[in-house]
Amino acid sequence: MSLSSDPPKFRVAICGAGIAGLFLAITIGQFAGRDIHIDLYEARDAVTTAGAGVGISRRAAEVMVELGLYEKISHISASPPSSSYGRRMRKSDAPNGGFEWFHYISKTLKQGFNMHRQELVDILKQSIPPSCTMHFNKRLTKYEKQSSGSLALYFADDSASITDVLVGADGIHSPVRKTLFETIGSDIIDPSKIRHYSDPSWTGTLAYRSIFPAEKLLKLDPNNVAVKDFVMFCGRGKHIVSYPVSRGTLINVVAYVPDEQKTGVPFEGDWVSAVSQEEVMKAYQDFEPNAKRVLDCFENPSRWALHVLNDLPLFTWDRVALIGDAAHAMTSHLAAGAGQAIEDAFVLGRLLAHPLTTLDNVPTALKAYQDVRLSFTQFVARQSERTPRLMYDFCALEGNQQEEMEILKEKIVDSLESWVSEGEGGAVAEWVKAERQLQEGSYSGRCENSAT
Repeated sequence: MSLSSDPPKFRVAICGAGIAGLFLAITIGQFAGRDIHIDLYEARDAVTTAGAGVGISRRAAEVMVELGLYEKISHISASPPSSSYGRRMRKSDAPNGGFEWFHYISKTLKQGFNMHRQELVDILKQSIPPSCTMHFNKRLTKYEKQSSGSLALYFADDSASITDVLVGADGIHSPVRKTLFETIGSDIIDPSKIRHYSDPSWTGTLAYRSIFPAEKLLKLDPNNVAVKDFVMFCGRGKHIVSYPVSRGTLINVVAYVPDEQKTGVPFEGDWVSAVSQEEVMKAYQDFEPNAKRVLDCFENPSRWALHVLNDLPLFTWDRVALIGDAAHAMTSHLAAGAGQAIEDAFVLGRLLAHPLTTLDNVPTALKAYQDVRLSFTQFVARQSERTPRLMYDFCALEGNQQEEMEILKEKIVDSLESWVSEGEGGAVAEWVKAERQLQEGSYSGRCENSAT
């Protein structure tokens, strides 16, 4: 990191001040100092976040250690006792009472934790570097490449700005992604596939969400397993995920109701809407009392139509890159989306901040980011999509079929574990690999992408 007063070597614009955008700004600022000027554009009038609970895996925790944020962030997480760490998997589609199928204690996630999303964002806001300028109420509509190579950014309030490098951390609806695929050459991307890459796709799943005080469930049902533990109430064709956040004072719950026949069908109506308590209870009327009491505690329930992105053929082109949900929005069944965004931000931020990265070879650095992140994030997305189907298969079993239950248990554990151990060993190891690629100069000049 340079301590000189020389002008920045280039400017980076980050669209989206969510978890991905904040981690990227922090990483660049920490490793480049004032060598790179950052403009962080947020569409809303403040840095806030949707959703409630967020899972932080060992891989994402490694990034927090590297950035000096781990102690501060882990302190505000829910810290379950080591004796009960893991997920309690229950067969719950039994009105008179379910049973615990097995207690999954992770071999690879023990350094991770669950926490309230807004509390994480609040800590990240405190760590925004001096080299970063925040801009609020700036919703990008499109960008255009100038003859000089710079990028002109156009916003919904009719303002405009210029940058050298653009990173779309602007979520599943990403205008950056949309513009990238609409303006890329037909020799790179088949024009008939542009909407397939730029538009989100409905999974057919509705998710009911709420967060409420743990004390509320404790008073209603003091012995409920969800008071202190991460629990998955599994039933035929649907399941509920419940876990403590905010040092155990709150409980975050997501109840999934999928319809595979609607997968890929355009969703009619608002993707997120307020719903009644009755709608939530009706969806789980055949579940065990333990699960129903959790749902009884719902406050201000909302219904989310879960959308994902189709696998993209590339994350970068020229001086533009995509990270987080803008690149690989996935289902929440592995609680891996935020963690993958954090890893993206770390690897890309380190590459942009690298002393060898100049404005002329920015495309080389972006290509190195893509080469270590694209295939792994898409592997995680496939694992996340696969996991609930295994649980539903279990609940479809009739009677006490021990052998089949054990086989399915092994498949579920493998699905939950494999995405963490897959890849290059973690985000730090991926960064080392990407740095090596940058140093070796595997790509020179303009990055030609072979995607078709």
